[in-house]
Amino acid sequence: MRLHLVDGTYELYRAHYSPRPGASAPDGRDVKATVGLVSSLLALLHDADEAVTHLAVAFDNPIRSFRNELFADYKSDEGVPPELHAQFDGAEEAVRALGVTVWSMKELEADDAMASAAARWAERVEQVRLLTPDKDLGQCVRGRRVVQVDRKQQKELDEEGVKARLGVAPASVPDLLALVGDAADGIPGLPGFGEKGATALLSAYGHLEAIPPDAAAWTVRPRGADKLAATLRERREDALLYRRLATVVTDAPLRESLEDLAWTGVPRARYLAWCESLGLNTLRSRPKRWAES
Repeated sequence: MRLHLVDGTYELYRAHYSPRPGASAPDGRDVKATVGLVSSLLALLHDADEAVTHLAVAFDNPIRSFRNELFADYKSDEGVPPELHAQFDGAEEAVRALGVTVWSMKELEADDAMASAAARWAERVEQVRLLTPDKDLGQCVRGRRVVQVDRKQQKELDEEGVKARLGVAPASVPDLLALVGDAADGIPGLPGFGEKGATALLSAYGHLEAIPPDAAAWTVRPRGADKLAATLRERREDALLYRRLATVVTDAPLRESLEDLAWTGVPRARYLAWCESLGLNTLRSRPKRWAES
């Protein structure tokens, strides 16, 4: 048994910006992203290689969390296209119509829900599969027990894969993002730190606190070491804040049990009613497995 955890917000954005044709509800509402999300999830549920038995989809709704209280420039709803923002609630309902568990996160983020589920149930399943390309979820990867999957690129990253992609072990991912920043989340990083210098230091020391304050004591010598050391000394509090922003929560209060995440098929009546409400005749016959009444 494997547990699939899907970043619904990412999938919704991916569908919105995809080249697929637009889609409108009978009342004229744009539902392209929602339709794309459902199509993507149906493809996942029908994928024989993935063999989905247990899954949940997590959403940021709204795109705001406790991290916005810590740092004003952290990612938020600002700048989200109105036609996409208007689909957030409807997208969650669409996923529920597939018979799939939805985690709608408010004070926390979708990443926190996925990280918490991975931490809670990794030892009870053969593998946890985190379906998102976001770099920050790399911190949750453990050997081959918890892996990260980028469906768009068709890539799977285990612990060695994270090291190859980011240059550091999973445990050091928050420290890396604190130094180099993460534009997707609004984390600026520290000036002067590029990936090469940051990964060299973290490969040697693991975490920010372990990096000696004086570059003369460093066992590695990245370019501009003295200036980097000075920046670390002067911006230490900023770096620790950025790391906190990049560190996922692993104890989110998820109400469901692992058994609750079992997927037994698409509930026919609910799904067909959802299709009818949006005038989506082409999706009516897409499910290949219906839940028993």
